[in-house]
Amino acid sequence: MNAPNRYELYVLDDGEKPVEIIEDTKIPNAATIKIVKQDHTLGNMLRAQLLSMPQILFAGYKVPHPLHPHFIIKIQTDGTMTPQAVLEQACTKLIGTMSSLENKFKREFSFKDVEGTVGAGGATAATDDPYGGSGMGGTGGAWPGGRDYLDF
Repeated sequence: MNAPNRYELYVLDDGEKPVEIIEDTKIPNAATIKIVKQDHTLGNMLRAQLLSMPQILFAGYKVPHPLHPHFIIKIQTDGTMTPQAVLEQACTKLIGTMSSLENKFKREFSFKDVEGTVGAGGATAATDDPYGGSGMGGTGGAWPGGRDYLDF
């Protein structure tokens, strides 16, 4: 096949720079930034974080081609900060947001582990039934009348 090896989509080559900044000469306080070995996931999060900042006049990204593992983000500021400084600040805030989300996620699942020990022998009905119910009519997961489907 012509498809590149999977690791080539996220592992930097020797001497390859992960970020390349190109100053925009036509628009004041603007830059085009190429971020290598990343995709829409990071591009969209960065764009959203940048747009939430008051110094930003414009922020947008694009992936030029799906087979090329990079995206381009364009940033224009109001002149109080450079695009590079705003990008660094946005990345720092994004890392903080992801860390907070991870902590909340772990905390909620630690509560689930504590709540999951209640019941007969440490098992709950939710582990027996993948849909979280204890079965309809007490027939072991089947619908009333012994059927494994519901007639309307």
